[in-house]
Amino acid sequence: MTLSIQPANPARPDFVGEVSGIDLGRPIDAAEAAAIEAGMDRYAVLVFRDQDIDDQQQVAFSRHFGELELATGDITQGQARRLSMEINDISNLERDGKVMARDDRKRLFSLGNMLWHSDSSFKPTPAKYSLLSARVIPGGGGNTEFADMRAAWDALDDETKVMVRDLVCEHSQIYSRGVLGFTDFTPEELEKWRPVPQRLVRRHPKTGRLSLFLSAHAGAIQGWPVPEARALLRDLNEHATGREFVHAHVWRPHDLVMWDNRATMHRARRYDSTKVRDLHRTTVADVAPTLEQAA
Repeated sequence: MTLSIQPANPARPDFVGEVSGIDLGRPIDAAEAAAIEAGMDRYAVLVFRDQDIDDQQQVAFSRHFGELELATGDITQGQARRLSMEINDISNLERDGKVMARDDRKRLFSLGNMLWHSDSSFKPTPAKYSLLSARVIPGGGGNTEFADMRAAWDALDDETKVMVRDLVCEHSQIYSRGVLGFTDFTPEELEKWRPVPQRLVRRHPKTGRLSLFLSAHAGAIQGWPVPEARALLRDLNEHATGREFVHAHVWRPHDLVMWDNRATMHRARRYDSTKVRDLHRTTVADVAPTLEQAA
């Protein structure tokens, strides 16, 4: 097989690519990893169809692109996890495999994934890549939408670009969950998820393209009154998630979707939560906090 990447939507040839000619169940070589990384630089989102892999194979593939994050952003309160710490459990399942109750604390917390966000922007060093593998999907719904933050930046008027270019936001899961009315945090969780600073505008280290770095986790702008900051962030989010910037991925069993959190936002869409939805995510950490990277 020869690896090939083609635009998923010819109308948007620079956003979302579909990869063929590769089996992620076997080890990949350096040339294949480099081709995939080059594809990420161009498309920001890559779709790999028909990849029936297990967690060990997913982890091995993900490690080609950097150091993996550990799953420290969920709520477990000392409970045993269903999956290893290298795998983020993007499911509606209890440890015994049963579907979570509607009022389950972990389920309510996970509803934050339905807000537009960038993975791990609430950590001092946020995520570089996310890789999400569909193990079981419901019969309908549950799509994942992606928004191109590069194109959103390009489409801003010059006055707004000047205004936001050097702003620094504060990100926290406390804020994103609070938007939904989830405030059931322990003192330990409040301390763990204290706000962290992130640039509002980022430059891609390879392509040099600028992009907005937005997320539901962003609840303040340093040096701004909070109401004014949130009004601006709301305006920017509405702009950046306009239909012209968004691609909806309709999941098939054994899809693996990989995206660049430095250049995109994403959100999960609604589905019948009484049916099993089981996706496993590995997350590649970025190299440094955004304030330490080139502006």
